[in-house]
Amino acid sequence: MKRRLPFLVLVLAALGVVATLPAPKIVSGFDLATYGRLPALVDGRLKPLDTIARTSLLALQGRQRFVTPEGHTLAPSEWLLDIFYAPEKADTYRHFLIDNQEVLDLFTLRASDGDGGKRFSFVQLQPAISKLDRQAKLVDEVEETRRTPFHRQVVQLRDRVMLYQRLKYTLQSPETPHFLGEVLKLETALPAGIAAVRARQLGQPHDSAAVLAMAAIAQGAALMDQLGYLIAIPPADDNADLNAWKTPGRALLVSLDAGQIDATVLAYAALGQAWRGGDSVAFNQIVRLFHRQFEKRFAAPLAKCGIEARFNAAQPFYTSMVIYVVALLLALVSWLRWPETLGRSAFWLLVLAFALTTAGIATRMWIEGRPPVTNLYSSSVFVGWTAVALCLVLEMFFKNAIGSVAASIVGFCTLLIAHHLSLNGDTMVMMSAVLDSNFWLATHVVTITIGYGATFLAGFLAIIYIVRGVFTRSLDEDSAATLTRMVYGIVCFATLFSFVGTVLGGIWADQSWGRFWGWDPKENGALILVLWNSLILHARWGGLVRQRGLMNLAVVGNIVTAGSWFGVNMLGVGLHSYGFMDSAFYWLVGFTLSQVAIVFIAALPVEKWRSSRALAATV
Repeated sequence: MKRRLPFLVLVLAALGVVATLPAPKIVSGFDLATYGRLPALVDGRLKPLDTIARTSLLALQGRQRFVTPEGHTLAPSEWLLDIFYAPEKADTYRHFLIDNQEVLDLFTLRASDGDGGKRFSFVQLQPAISKLDRQAKLVDEVEETRRTPFHRQVVQLRDRVMLYQRLKYTLQSPETPHFLGEVLKLETALPAGIAAVRARQLGQPHDSAAVLAMAAIAQGAALMDQLGYLIAIPPADDNADLNAWKTPGRALLVSLDAGQIDATVLAYAALGQAWRGGDSVAFNQIVRLFHRQFEKRFAAPLAKCGIEARFNAAQPFYTSMVIYVVALLLALVSWLRWPETLGRSAFWLLVLAFALTTAGIATRMWIEGRPPVTNLYSSSVFVGWTAVALCLVLEMFFKNAIGSVAASIVGFCTLLIAHHLSLNGDTMVMMSAVLDSNFWLATHVVTITIGYGATFLAGFLAIIYIVRGVFTRSLDEDSAATLTRMVYGIVCFATLFSFVGTVLGGIWADQSWGRFWGWDPKENGALILVLWNSLILHARWGGLVRQRGLMNLAVVGNIVTAGSWFGVNMLGVGLHSYGFMDSAFYWLVGFTLSQVAIVFIAALPVEKWRSSRALAATV
């Protein structure tokens, strides 16, 4: 049984992973899976409606799961359909995240009025929307680095309300619940209306009522075009680029000149009527017709949208986080009982989680057409992937579960960081012009990120050494020597990649900005990382530190890496600043203080360490 346990654990975990892969089943008779794969253009990228629904939910309420006031859990696509086609119902949904009491006071609300004490509906906010707008305009004049938590929450809420209102105006005007009927009336009256407008322009007798009706329609369509969030109407020419896509409002304005309503606008209006009326048969027919038409004209983009929607539903990174937790527990227990059996079980679980993360990264690369690291979110995923890969190599050589413990912790923590970064919205954003280079993204960015991952891994291996030495009796001389070899080897690896990545970044900067080095904060952070890793190696080679000194320096490397990776991005200056993040700042400060505390504990006198057999080697 003990020999078969690793195999059984791996099989059960693999079956759990496979269970997440099938497409979601049809809910309540509506084919939401096919609907979620339909494409729309947002922020310069064709995305499936499923992605738009999920990122919008994250932006509004900080999570993808949504529960109605009646306690019904809605799929993201269901939630989005209600916003498009049943705005009076969506206005009662509590999906606006507010966790600042001063902002609640602005709306005369209490925490008890919201879902979970922090999520509120548009109906609750609507009476004081004008107050919010005035406050946000005042905050816009305050420098970002000087804004208080109240200021930041006001701006965030203003942006969330704007996003919600733009979603409502995307496919139809919320003031026109029976949009299909109005569009059909427009199509019937369009020839006479166009003739009346042209006669008026020529100074000829005309129907004034028809002219006024056309003006009202044009005004409503212009409002939809201005506020609409999705560019959902494809061009008539199959070979046209993305710039030829239109909002439904723009398509209606074009119809006023062309004399014919766009067929896609009509189809979306019919889809809305079917959704409002609960007609699943008509809804499914329209959605599948949509899908077939898109498949004929835009096969490649639609295939990517389908894979992206399936990727969203499978959530491979979340599944990997769960596997990392189980692997960590098995690896820790292996130090107490059944070391070979539980150690092998943890190792194979890590292999599975690593393979799943690799598949997730590869899928994102195929969807984006980019190397694995393009923004902070993808860098966090890749840092963890690098560390886990190195840990698997260490575990193959040493077979002592140390690599498994480190891989589980680093893999879980980096994916957790990535999850919180995803709350800002879409994680597969278009690149800015200066960064739009697959060659440099695949060389400089990947190389420097591998250096981050390796330096973090060295620091976390050092933490394992310190925790085992101070708080347990498991750090014998052999374990201490093994951990020392691990940390030393990883620091050598990190130094090489950090140095090469920094040099490559300088060459890229020379090509982009005409200078190799400009003392930009991000450049300084990369240089400090190289210098710190070099300092660790020279201190070791020169005999200035032994085991404990090496571990302390490696832990400080965590602070240096976090500052280079995240800290310089939040300074608000330089060419590499990605913007200040209030929550990230406090987490960064907390992480730094925790590493300082670990260094302080490790610097305690030798007699304070509990592992007496390792005392001679720790000085």
